[in-house]
Amino acid sequence: MKDVALQLITVKLENGKQGVFIGGPLITDDFTNKDSQVESIWFSDIKEVPANYTLEELINMVTQQIGKSRTSLQ
Repeated sequence: MKDVALQLITVKLENGKQGVFIGGPLITDDFTNKDSQVESIWFSDIKEVPANYTLEELINMVTQQIGKSRTSLQ
């Protein structure tokens, strides 16, 4: 089975609520501080997924969504 690099991003709000987002790594070892400054943040709509989804199915869904968003942003 092929490995896929994933990164968890935790966002905590001042009201105590927090969310964890899963995606491809934003910051890798070869980035410098200048390379990793946040330019913008985009949140997708909330999507209901079956509770029995495997991680592979979830990654495929996210990858497809990212591909669609890149196409619409160009």
